Amino acid sequence: MGKTMTKLRTRVYLTLLIAALLPATSCAINPATGKRQFSLIGESQEVAMGREADGAIVAQMGLYGGDALQDYIQGVGSRMAAVSERPQLDWTFRVVNDGAVNAFALPGGYIYITRGIMTHLNSEAELATVVGHEIGHVTARHSVNQMSKAQLAQMGLGVGMALSPELAQFGQYAETGLGLMFLKFGRDDERQSDELGLRYMVKAGYDPRPAPRVFDMLEDVSRASGSDRLPGWMSTHPAPENREAYLESRVSAMNQDFSQAKIGTQEYLAHIDGMVYGVDPREGYFKEESFYHPEFAFRFDFPSGWKTANGREAVLASTEANDAIIRLTMSSKSTPQAGLDEFLRQEGVEAGASWRSTVNGYSVASRVFVATTQQGKVRGVVAYLQHDDNVYQLMGYTFESKWAEYGNRIENSLVSFDRLTDRAALSVEPARVKIVTVREDMTLEQFAQRYDASVSTKKLALINQIEVTDRLEAGRPYKTVQGGRLP
Repeated sequence: MGKTMTKLRTRVYLTLLIAALLPATSCAINPATGKRQFSLIGESQEVAMGREADGAIVAQMGLYGGDALQDYIQGVGSRMAAVSERPQLDWTFRVVNDGAVNAFALPGGYIYITRGIMTHLNSEAELATVVGHEIGHVTARHSVNQMSKAQLAQMGLGVGMALSPELAQFGQYAETGLGLMFLKFGRDDERQSDELGLRYMVKAGYDPRPAPRVFDMLEDVSRASGSDRLPGWMSTHPAPENREAYLESRVSAMNQDFSQAKIGTQEYLAHIDGMVYGVDPREGYFKEESFYHPEFAFRFDFPSGWKTANGREAVLASTEANDAIIRLTMSSKSTPQAGLDEFLRQEGVEAGASWRSTVNGYSVASRVFVATTQQGKVRGVVAYLQHDDNVYQLMGYTFESKWAEYGNRIENSLVSFDRLTDRAALSVEPARVKIVTVREDMTLEQFAQRYDASVSTKKLALINQIEVTDRLEAGRPYKTVQGGRLP
């Protein structure tokens, strides 16, 4: 179960991928640099890989906003991709529904901007800075280069070998599209993408002068951000040394008049007015160890002090030592018994005694189980129940030797599943960005009070790219965040 079984699936995935791509081994010309480089992945394989991963990402993460927002992002991206070294790719740009402040590039021209990063940008030129940077990762084939190196290290070593360090970060997402998104680029790649992004901005008619402060803001936000479903910018984009000063020098060295270049403040802010800010509680939220899901109207308690995470497909909790895990997710099966039967058919899983027949009035199909992994045997409990139109899997497990220590806490957590009836919890709404043009000069504290901000002045400063001590100028638009207060 858990990480051990996931790693095995990951090794199988990578081995099959290597075998499929071996015929493509060659020295290729890097389109962005003009230099030769070793690559196991040709352009057709690169495009196919990105196209397949795109479907998985859309299914797992979901897109944000309607056609107008998606068309806007596609328009900005296409404008810049057209002036890149690889305009022939079928470039696809999407806004994904996550509060993390980040953007990602997949091989073949698939680029994703989180709604979280959009709430922290102030103009189309700033958006173009981020989009151009991600285009640079694709045109310079950074993802492909990383995978080629990792595959070369894996060749001939067999399925049972440890993962290459460059791919270890794939974790549970390696067999999905998200695994490609979590590739962490090196600082040299980041520097090169910075330069390429500036090149594309200028050629597409955007003002590049906002670029240095955008990256400075992203680093500040990443350091201050809490946990999200996706990693933050710094987790996947390590900052090159002296990035801001370097970019300022590059812009200055262009020696061009950018006074007529596009910034697009009003147009951009119009697209993010009303955008969800941060975690959307409609998709589930924690209050201490309790988890509430307004959309599906259930609640669930995890053991006190355990680490928790709300993913799109599962809600998880683990001990600090990661030696015990509790997981709640939906089953694809139509009945609880069908879900249990499928679980028990897994290789290496031994069914034990029935556990319970009811949980808080729900009929459940459940078993104690033991599973054999590479790290030893784990013992756990799995239960399936139907709540409204959905079948849920409730599962907790730990090493067999640790069951006496964690078993009671696991079982107590599983029996906590219940219908959510609290009206305040059921009606909770997300926080949203509101664009306000101030009529008079004021402090940020005054602004927060006047426009009913539901976040701290520190967060308001971050999304407006100002200091907490700055005064807001009359006649200028600023962002506040309203709503989203949890009961």
